[in-house]
Amino acid sequence: MLNEEVLLKVDQGIMLPLMEEFYTIQGEGYHKGTAAYFIRIGGCDVGCHWCDVKESWNAEIHPPTAIDQIVKNASHYADTVVVTGGEPLTWDMGPLTSALKSCDLKTHIETSGAYPLTGDWDWICLSPKKNKLPAGDIHKNADELKVIVYNKHDFKFAEEQAAKVGETCILYLQPEWSVRERVIPLIVDYVLQNPKWKVSLQTHKYLHIP
Repeated sequence: MLNEEVLLKVDQGIMLPLMEEFYTIQGEGYHKGTAAYFIRIGGCDVGCHWCDVKESWNAEIHPPTAIDQIVKNASHYADTVVVTGGEPLTWDMGPLTSALKSCDLKTHIETSGAYPLTGDWDWICLSPKKNKLPAGDIHKNADELKVIVYNKHDFKFAEEQAAKVGETCILYLQPEWSVRERVIPLIVDYVLQNPKWKVSLQTHKYLHIP
């Protein structure tokens, strides 16, 4: 059981439930193929049935870790840090991004947008989910919109979300990994007919890296 002091620091964003951190190659979206240090924060109540990191959902099993230690670890690697989850916006990202930027690190986030946007970000990848829609004004702040395609109905959802982002936001359709063989042809056809969209693949899985 965590004491009140630790719980307060987590609530303030001074400590965060850290699931894992690792240096790898960004596998998805606009920055795919580039080196980045990933920080995976525990805690998510969005509940996607196809989530491949369900062990991130319960924040209580991931130890509250001081952001100073997280930033120190990250600073030894690439100049870009990707904060992901779980759903990182469950927590106040302001202190973490401030500390990262004080070390001249670029800050990227991958989020469903289910909670209001906090933090100072150089790149925001918004990946909205039907069962817990984005909150606040994150659409207009998104640099890329990445919609996961599990079935053909997801194209309608993708267009609904695309109508909310800014003109410079890059639009991606990404096959859900477990059904990729079935949905990739659908995505290819859709992008050919609607070239404002691009295809995103989970290239890290093809490369067999984290």
